Parts: sequence; structure tokens; C-alpha cells
Amino acid sequence: MAKKNDTASFFTLRSDVLARRFQPIYLLQGEEPYYIDQLAEAIVDTALTEDQKDFNLAIYYGNEVNITDLIANCKQYPVFSDYKVIVLREAQNVASQPGHSKDLDQLRYYIENPAPTTILVICNKGGAIKSKDCVEAIKKTGNGVIMNSDKVRDRDLPSLITDYCSSEQCTITPKATSMMAEFIGSDLSRLFSELDKLKLLIGPDHQITPELIERNIGISKDYNNFELEDALAARNAPKAYRIIDYFEKNPKHNPTQVTVSTLFSFFSGVFLVQTCQDTSQASKSPFRVKKMREASRFYNYRQCFQIIGFLREMDTKSKGIGANTSDAMQYKLLRELVYKILHT
Repeated sequence: MAKKNDTASFFTLRSDVLARRFQPIYLLQGEEPYYIDQLAEAIVDTALTEDQKDFNLAIYYGNEVNITDLIANCKQYPVFSDYKVIVLREAQNVASQPGHSKDLDQLRYYIENPAPTTILVICNKGGAIKSKDCVEAIKKTGNGVIMNSDKVRDRDLPSLITDYCSSEQCTITPKATSMMAEFIGSDLSRLFSELDKLKLLIGPDHQITPELIERNIGISKDYNNFELEDALAARNAPKAYRIIDYFEKNPKHNPTQVTVSTLFSFFSGVFLVQTCQDTSQASKSPFRVKKMREASRFYNYRQCFQIIGFLREMDTKSKGIGANTSDAMQYKLLRELVYKILHT
């Protein structure tokens, strides 16, 4: 169970919720709505059966809630159920006027003495909740838990995918992780939905592999941006040009802007490996850091600096600045970029 007074991760809280280890109060806040919606839904569906929801579930919205009524509802006993669940959605829209019936700070009085049979879920999207009193009351009393739902950065996706698979009692290979991160990106709803589908198809080893992804999602395990990274990292020109040819024939799934962004991240990481003793900032994926170290044998820091310049130039041209933006021209520019990298 999450420690009292501490913030907790989505995966830790979801695990506790599914095991019916509930907290009296959940404050779910942050810029990433997916985690907030998913955890709130998991709490409701785990605490209450469909029949129990009719009498024991109340949902309020921030732009119309009366906090006094909400607190009064929280204090009522459940009907033919162990729990009553109260959900305050869009708490960021609650007016904050001292003495007003909609003042969110009033919740601190309930937080200090919550009903033992009520689960209060406060959903605040877009950032941290405006009421410092609520946060301080939760931390001081230990009567609830806070989840900060931060926006997911692209560099965090590999570790996020690995953590999600672990929470679902399966594993995923490093290459498969890279394929999912590249192809789907930070659309968490779609990402986790695809992982859930793959989980149903895994064999007795309970591992998601590139071959499984290729068969069921349509991502090529041999022709993708991370395979292009491998080819360039080893200065393998034939393989690099084969991948570019495949990209040009399948432009819908291989936009040049994504390729340039991926290569920029990679060679920026190789540059850091070359110039810094601490390589932890190069990437959060140990697999990619290892690949960057291997690439540093073929590219010194001056070459990496020059390649980053090539990538910036390509990025500018791919956006139509000083260059034709037709598909044919985009892939011609990409092929020229690969040539420059290989011959730096």
C-alpha cells in the first residue's frame, strides 16, 4: 500500500485498488488526464458492483458543485454495500472564494475526519489543485493519498512501457519497447490499449516480442527508426539505405519528421556519452544508452556536433522552410541526410 503522507505512482495505487486496499481520500492531480481517469474508474468499479452504484455512487462536477452538499453526502452511510464512493471531477473548476459555498478549502475539514465507509476521489486536471489546505490536510493527517499525473515525455516512454508490462505480469523486449514507443508515442490510451491486446496473445513465456508486434499491430520489426539508428550507429550503409527505401514506399507510417526527431535524440545522446562522465541524461533506457556507447566508437564528439547540425537543417527543410515539402522531396532530403551522417 502507498505510504501515508506521500505521493504515489499510478501503478502502485492501481495495484492497491484492485486488491481492495482503499484509501479514504484520493487526490488525483496533474497534466496527464489518462492516469486520473483510469484510476478514478478503477476505484469506482472495484469498490462497487453495478447494482450498488445506484445508491452508493455520486459524481459531482467542479463548475456546479456545492461543497457543503458534497461533504454532507460523504458523511452518509452506504446502502447494502461496504463503501460509498464520491467522485469530484474537474476540481480545477471549483470556485475558490473564502466563505462561499463552493470554496474547495472547506474539504480540509472533512479530510481531517473522513467517514470510514466513504471513498472520496478528487480529480484535478491540468496541474496541481489550487487548494493548499486540502493538500496539507492529506499530508498532515495521512487520511488519503496524492497522485501527481505528470505529462509523459517521449524520453520516458520506454521505462513507462516496461513498468506497465510489469504491472500486467508480463515482460517486453528492449526492441519491442522501442517499436511501441516510436510507433504510438505518448498517446497513453492507445499505447496501453495496444499493450493489453498484445498481452492476450503472448505465449507461455509471457513476453511481448518484435515478432508479436509485427504480426498484430503492423509495425515492421526490421524497418523502423530504431533499426535505422542501429545501422547508422554501426555505419552500416546498405542496411540504412534499405530502411530509407522502405520508408519511402510506406510514407504513412514513416513520416520524415519522426525519423529526424528520433535521430536527433539519439545523436544528442551519443554526444553526451562522448562529452560527459554522467550518461544518465542521455536516455532513461539502459538499452539505448548501451547503443549510444557503442555508436561513440564510430563517431567522436566533433562528428556528433556536425551531425546534430545536419539534423537541425533537415528539420527546418522538412517544415517547408527553404525547401519543397512534397513526399518525394522529403525522402530525397532524408537520403541525403543519411549520406552526410555516414560520411561525416
